[in-house]
Amino acid sequence: MILRDAVFGLVSFESDEEGIIRKLVDAAEVQRLRRVRQLGVASLAFPGAEHTRFSHALGAAFVMKQLIARLRSIQGDLPFWQQVTSDRASDALAAAMLHDLGHGPLSHLFEDAIPGTPHHEVWTERIVLDPSTDVNRILSAHDPGMPARVAALVRGEHPLPYLANSVSGIFDVDRCDYLLRDAHATGVRYGVFDLDWLLRSLRMMPGASNEAPELAIDGAKGLPAIEAFLIARLFMFQQVYLHKATRSAEWMIRAVLARAAKLIEAGIPLEGAPRGIALAAATGDLPLADYLDLDDAVLSVAMHAWQSCKDAGLADLTKRVRARQLHKTLELFGEQATPVGQADCLAIAREIAVAHGLDPELHVGIDVASDTPYSTGKEPMVVYAKGAPRKLSEVSFLLARLAGQTLSRVRLVFAGELREEITRALSQAPSP
Repeated sequence: MILRDAVFGLVSFESDEEGIIRKLVDAAEVQRLRRVRQLGVASLAFPGAEHTRFSHALGAAFVMKQLIARLRSIQGDLPFWQQVTSDRASDALAAAMLHDLGHGPLSHLFEDAIPGTPHHEVWTERIVLDPSTDVNRILSAHDPGMPARVAALVRGEHPLPYLANSVSGIFDVDRCDYLLRDAHATGVRYGVFDLDWLLRSLRMMPGASNEAPELAIDGAKGLPAIEAFLIARLFMFQQVYLHKATRSAEWMIRAVLARAAKLIEAGIPLEGAPRGIALAAATGDLPLADYLDLDDAVLSVAMHAWQSCKDAGLADLTKRVRARQLHKTLELFGEQATPVGQADCLAIAREIAVAHGLDPELHVGIDVASDTPYSTGKEPMVVYAKGAPRKLSEVSFLLARLAGQTLSRVRLVFAGELREEITRALSQAPSP
């Protein structure tokens, strides 16, 4: 199988061990990813961000193919049981391809909208392990134990730590692909890094007796590539993933889904509500088949119907979203960004919304977004020709300062017509 990819150019899966990708690509659950956008509603801020989870899945599998080639070039001194065998390569390729299989409509947005519903990681495991799915049948036909091994790899579990971390870790194939792909689609350059050199800088660091080795970084050559990778991720969060327009749209759609769920839970008929959303609202869970019926198109059709529903608040908010009349945001700093300050700001804004005849739950809220660009929990080691291995944060000037730090944005979200009054009221409000 040879494909043309917007990021990597020609992408091929032709060897016997790559045959699992050729089979999985036609599975119904994988094809569904064509109907789930990678960045949710980010296209409202970056018009080119229309790429899908399907293209990302193929990209992650291709990065895994490149990583496997690198691992095999440096595993010569390892005992056979610690090497990447053909079976292990197939498992890793499948895990890379399937790691995002459980995403709901608009990717991460959906999983927080209806309280109590499982996150996408749980759905991914269900899809892989459920005998009724195409994915499970394909994996099981290849090897009856493969579904369980692939599910474990997606969770970041494997007897070889370096293989587990390649699917779920600091430098995993997921991040390697999505940074390059999201940067390309959004038109920004912040996410670009040198993937080829990053892979070339990997080394095996033997563990204690009878322990599998860990992947390490060549200190003489690889440090700039690793730093660039982590800084790229930081900048993508700053400029793309936490963009104020995207976060506003996400907040509004979550409010739409929360109101729809509340109406359904109260027994109020809601025309156009997909069966999956109705079941999730009523029970907090839903059968796998109903979940797999949900995608971006299904949600879009539902929101189109809700523009004419009897609930005035839901109809109004849905119309705003579909017309891109997004709520405005005001970033909070200092005392106003503390939990007490947020509560005070929210109370002031909601009082103003009520005075204007707007539902405060739908037209005013707090959006808190955060990310830890470099966590030292699974910190990789840096190896040199001479001397003992050292932690990455010990040898990198940049990462020593970034380690454990959290990037956060606290914003007050509110209907656009309230902007002037809310801004004035908060500027005059006493500090909490």
